[in-house]
Amino acid sequence: MATQKSWVQRCLTPKVDLPGRLVLGASSLCWLLVLGLWAILSYGGVVPSMFLPTPGDVIAAGVRLAGDGTLSKHVLASLEVVLIGFVVSSLVSVPLGLLMGSFRIVQAFLEPLVNFIRYLPVTSFVPLFILWIGIGLEQRVAVIIFGVFFQQLVMVADVSKGVSRDLLNASYTLGASRRDVVLHVLGPASLPGILDTLRVTMGWAWTYLVVAELVAASSGLGYISLKAMRGFQVDVIFLAIAIIGLLGLITDQLFRLLRLRIAAWAQ
Repeated sequence: MATQKSWVQRCLTPKVDLPGRLVLGASSLCWLLVLGLWAILSYGGVVPSMFLPTPGDVIAAGVRLAGDGTLSKHVLASLEVVLIGFVVSSLVSVPLGLLMGSFRIVQAFLEPLVNFIRYLPVTSFVPLFILWIGIGLEQRVAVIIFGVFFQQLVMVADVSKGVSRDLLNASYTLGASRRDVVLHVLGPASLPGILDTLRVTMGWAWTYLVVAELVAASSGLGYISLKAMRGFQVDVIFLAIAIIGLLGLITDQLFRLLRLRIAAWAQ
């Protein structure tokens, strides 16, 4: 009884580590509750099948599309769009964000425009991207870049601003130049925060995928969702949503592992 009480107290105490089995059990319980509610609503006929397919229907749709190779084709197409857009955006936003957060003149120059653009809806630019770039991979990648880049820029700049000035002053005292401070002090000190930023914005890249593929696309998970909507294939729509969520979860865990590997000292 005393042991049970101690576990309850630990669960209700902020920022206290818990055993791995307890964490895994809580995570599994959440999924079981969601799947159980879905099963009750769909199999029980509470929600009509044209609005909410059963888990079995979604699995059957996945098996059917995987069997003829359709599913892998669209998954790979979506992966290509997200990864290219995210990598291009990150390669520019990370160094520029470090400069923006470290040098007041760069911040004064860029911040008004960046803060204006990052509040603009991405969907409103899709017709313009089609006019400017055309229909194809480039247009879809542009949507991902536009949706992610300016958010990354602001978040990386905030990470750089958060680096202690005492750390910089100590570096100058030891004889470091301004270039050395940027490359060997600001960069490494900002690395954990940058990895967290990339992890968060990768999730945004996946959310913008459907926007990128809903218009003028011939492949991808967003495309098959739109095609399924026209044919009232709700099971295919749920399948596409589930795959996007699964791919997003995988990339999220990869970034978490990367942070543990590269910036273990910051845990």
